[in-house]
Amino acid sequence: MEGYYWRVVDVETGSVIVLLCGICREAGGSWAAVALAAHPGGFVRHAVVAPAAAEASSFGARAAGILRGSADGLSIRLGEDAWVELRFRSALLWPGRVFGALGPAHLLPGLPQYWHPVVLAARADGEASLGGVRLRLDGATAYAEKNWGPGFAGHWWWGHADAFPGGDATVAFAGGRVGLAGRVFSPTAVVVRLGRRVLRFAPPLASARAAVTPGGWRIRARSARHAVEIEGEPSDNAPHLLPVPDVAARRVNMRSRQYLAGIVRLRLRRGRRTLFEGDSPLAGLEIGAPARVVSASPRSGPRA
Repeated sequence: MEGYYWRVVDVETGSVIVLLCGICREAGGSWAAVALAAHPGGFVRHAVVAPAAAEASSFGARAAGILRGSADGLSIRLGEDAWVELRFRSALLWPGRVFGALGPAHLLPGLPQYWHPVVLAARADGEASLGGVRLRLDGATAYAEKNWGPGFAGHWWWGHADAFPGGDATVAFAGGRVGLAGRVFSPTAVVVRLGRRVLRFAPPLASARAAVTPGGWRIRARSARHAVEIEGEPSDNAPHLLPVPDVAARRVNMRSRQYLAGIVRLRLRRGRRTLFEGDSPLAGLEIGAPARVVSASPRSGPRA
């Protein structure tokens, strides 16, 4: 499974749009779970479609003629009243390093999921229709990431925020419970952007602790030089329920609970010096539940 995720935030209008595409490869062909969600209003629309494919040499995906997305923009149409057309400009991409967001862990075989932010910040221009409500998004900020692996963890957590005062900071994190060599681990990776500077906190080069409940996200990470503290709170609105592909069963489970407009407090230090401290509204905060405790979509095959 290869997962592609785009998040667009317009601070002036208080709008957030989320688009995801999980491409699942099987012997009989590839299919995708596609979803479009937005705040405010609780809008969400999803579909299971085929065929689907990832771009061979760059970040990007396309699915059944209804979705095409990359680091340059995205286009999706899930009906006459549910579509998005956006272009990205002035994109700040992940710096050219040997490893991605997980550091040396990207070399470990057999992890259930790998995670990597690709577009740390960009300006978005375009238009959307969300349940028939038209929305202009010129000057919004865009973020994009990718995850891949044989399947999702039974329980995971994730967050993203970039609506900090000054508009020149981004934080993203991802973690989950995984079984490896007969033991259960709960690793968490954090990425912080300040201007064009990008810091990565991932084991074994950094340590991280996470305490995550439906009422709060608490992340503490430390590298040799820097320390970061993240506190997330859900919004008063109910979380969006988003689909997660079940590759083996060729179906999706609605087991992603994602708040599109939570609050994230970020503090970054180098030694005793505080490099950045601020609060971001319109933050994305997610908890993934085990498949056995959530409702699932019908066991139908992908549709064209």
